[in-house]
Amino acid sequence: MPDRNDVADLVLVLHFVFVLFNVGMLAAVMAGHRRRWRVATHAPLRRFHLAAVWFVAVETLLGFACPLTVMEDWLRSGPSAEGGFLQRWISVLLYWDLPPWVFALAYLAFALAVAVVYRKLPPALPR
Repeated sequence: MPDRNDVADLVLVLHFVFVLFNVGMLAAVMAGHRRRWRVATHAPLRRFHLAAVWFVAVETLLGFACPLTVMEDWLRSGPSAEGGFLQRWISVLLYWDLPPWVFALAYLAFALAVAVVYRKLPPALPR
């Protein structure tokens, strides 16, 4: 049976994959739209991406903490609990010590960029 730190590491990896998806999808759409890459033109995936990015922006603007961060902190019994190798290295990439307004502004700007790209480079129409 996995202990709480193992589950917290799993949540951290899931969080990291979510961030990579959100950032990577925008890059994939911009690079692959003219090339007709399926990932860049797939309508359900593009809608999910748009919704995921706006979820992050809105939760931050409303002052809510990310549910994955809250869950990881709870599993580790608080934000100051020590973690293992995985937790140390992924946390360095995910968690930056900046004021909350910086994240809110960055997430809003990124969400607006995704919305503009969605509009300018729309997904393929259903056949």
